[in-house]
Amino acid sequence: MAEAADFQATSASPARRWVRRAGALLAGAPLLAGLLQLPAAAPAQAASSGTVSVALDTLTPSAPTDGDTLTVSGTVTNNGKQPVTSAHVGLRVGPMVTTRSEIDSIAQHSDDPQSAAGSEVGGKYVEKFAKLDPGVAEHFSISVPVDKLDLGADGVYEFGVSLSGQTPAQAWDQVLGVQQTFLPWQPSDAGSKTKTTFLWPLISTVHMTAKTGAGELQTPVFLNDDLAKELAPGGRLAQMVDLGKDLDVTWVIDPDLLASVDAMATGNYRLPGDNGTTTPGPKAHQAVAKQWLADLQNAVAGKEVVALPFGDPDLASLAHNGTGVTGSLSHLKDATDVAAITVKTVLHVTPTTDFAWPVEGAVDPSIMKVATSAGADRVIARSDSLQETAGLSYTPSAARPVGGGTTAVVSDARLSTAFEGDLTKADTSTLAVQQFLAQSLEVNAQTDEQRSIVVAPQRMPAASQAQAMAAALKALDGANWSQSQDLTSAAKDKPDPNATTQIPSTQYYPSSLRKQELPVSAFQQIARTQDKLDNFQVILTDRSRVVTPFGRAINREMSTSWRGRSGDAGSFRNGVEGWLDDLAAQVKLIDKSETKLSGRSATIPVTVQNNLVQPVGHLILRLTSSNPTRLKIGGKAYSEQPVEISGGHSQSVKFATAANANGRVTVVAQLYTEDGQEYGDAVSFDVKVTEVTPTVMLVIGGGVLLLVLAGFRMYTQRKRAAARQADEDGPDAAGEAGDKPGNPDAPSDRLPQEPGDSGLSTGADDPEQPSDPAPDTAAENADPSGTGERVDR
Repeated sequence: MAEAADFQATSASPARRWVRRAGALLAGAPLLAGLLQLPAAAPAQAASSGTVSVALDTLTPSAPTDGDTLTVSGTVTNNGKQPVTSAHVGLRVGPMVTTRSEIDSIAQHSDDPQSAAGSEVGGKYVEKFAKLDPGVAEHFSISVPVDKLDLGADGVYEFGVSLSGQTPAQAWDQVLGVQQTFLPWQPSDAGSKTKTTFLWPLISTVHMTAKTGAGELQTPVFLNDDLAKELAPGGRLAQMVDLGKDLDVTWVIDPDLLASVDAMATGNYRLPGDNGTTTPGPKAHQAVAKQWLADLQNAVAGKEVVALPFGDPDLASLAHNGTGVTGSLSHLKDATDVAAITVKTVLHVTPTTDFAWPVEGAVDPSIMKVATSAGADRVIARSDSLQETAGLSYTPSAARPVGGGTTAVVSDARLSTAFEGDLTKADTSTLAVQQFLAQSLEVNAQTDEQRSIVVAPQRMPAASQAQAMAAALKALDGANWSQSQDLTSAAKDKPDPNATTQIPSTQYYPSSLRKQELPVSAFQQIARTQDKLDNFQVILTDRSRVVTPFGRAINREMSTSWRGRSGDAGSFRNGVEGWLDDLAAQVKLIDKSETKLSGRSATIPVTVQNNLVQPVGHLILRLTSSNPTRLKIGGKAYSEQPVEISGGHSQSVKFATAANANGRVTVVAQLYTEDGQEYGDAVSFDVKVTEVTPTVMLVIGGGVLLLVLAGFRMYTQRKRAAARQADEDGPDAAGEAGDKPGNPDAPSDRLPQEPGDSGLSTGADDPEQPSDPAPDTAAENADPSGTGERVDR
């Protein structure tokens, strides 16, 4: 980015710039005089470069004002093989720094003895060491009134701590080690103060899986117990909350983190055990999670809270590799919708959800399009991505209208990256703080126009990085050149008409970031898992028990936290899909062995088993004959019946069949959802038809006919005999004869049977066969039926 620091001739305040330059020249004069008086010192410094290392552990106050006393402490270590004698530690004030790029240059060579600028304060403001033995570190502490530093005009000054001494090989005083840093000097209020927005991110890696327990609470299963370590006192997230509560910052929170901690706080989580088992999470961690949430609720009270989409989805990966996969963008919309609900439920505050934050603020047209597709109209970019092209002499305000009603909120790259790297040592942390403050003051000095600057640090700062950030913000809060502002206000500030609004093309997206993106195959697997979930949920009576945990798990599959962890990301996706497959397989058809069918018609039972805890329905069971000419089901090639089964039960569904010929027929049973999608695996089995032959049927039919004819003949003969007897005995005798046993008109148990009672059972009243279990019983046997199963007829 081009800035005033790099284009001094275009300063918006020439008089002020002239004063600063004059101060720089005056501050550098003692150094120049010293160099002229000691011409032999330069070669000696070069020869002994790096002999002693100087660590600057503390510098307080970080931004002194009139009347302050500056205290500097640290250690000096002799890295050479010879002792250093007649040594002393001194403080050096160099010239005023006039550009931001100059600050960068000095910081890159801060420990080079040849870069030691300015002359020593001297006098009593030194600490002497008679001897520094090799490998020995000695502590020093020097306090000096600020008015003894001879600081001139307002601005940023080079400031150094040097170790001077002698070695046996070079017996004269020389600078053997130095540590350069910066001293911001703004003793009175600046004419205009920079409005500074600092984002305070609460984001972690993925912790919860898609697995939940079978009970009403649906106990979630975590990947591990690492989250408890971050929440415990001294842990990373614990320190983020503890430090952030006293700072005027904008909180940027991933709702997934809140959901995970909330699950722990209820004591309602489990951890992986041996052999696929799970164990309850420690009760002690429940108290830790509760305390962290309580502390966070207090910390964010009255502050702006920005909620990222649930799971902090990787917008760049989605834009570059996911948009070609159907349904990918719908997950981003879902993650955005659930974000506000989660934050409000857990923290009891209403968050802002209209900001999108791509990784490291790197943007291109496709990322901007995806970022705003879910409703966000403000995208947090960074100045090393959205670079200035107009040669501005200053750093412009953050807000940039980029078209389509979208605002790019451009964070300052130098300030945003100031706390990266290893800051576990006190000296590196101190240097980071001083460089941050120097850059901030230099931005303010570029012009008399007030501007809004946004600082967006790394997503997951380490505890040491968070401590350095907090130290810098506390110093900035008390400084005379800056005032705090929340992110929404920065986005609404009047944009600089001269600032660039051109989004860089995709070819300029950093290759180092592209290598870490989720691949296309990841989004294809996500789409496949979603299809399976859609198919599964159709049959459920309580869909929320499955849709909610799996929906959130799919959001986590797209998380930015998977960058640089492709193996872990793949394992997580496989785990989600595998667990969904396991659940869907709990509703299935029971295998059947060969079935024998004797007779023209019979019923064939097919058993459906539901091992889920909830009832299932909206299922259709279809039984299909591979040879309907030989065996028809329900009078046609196939028949369908609806299926509803209680949780933990099975049901036997019976199909009426009709055989037309002997032989073996393959029958296929398949479950379908009501929308016509296949559900689960089909079950195939053979039906052996042993139908009664036509010859036998003719014989049986002939026998029946003969019986009927014989009965009719007997009936007519008796009728005639009775009539003759009546004629012989007269009317009175005929009347009496009608009441005697054997009267042809009286009922007789010797009449032939009806054709339907020929002894061929229809099967309607037959007892069930052993292979036909009673429906909806917990004791259902899921084993395949035995060979030679006889079906109900």
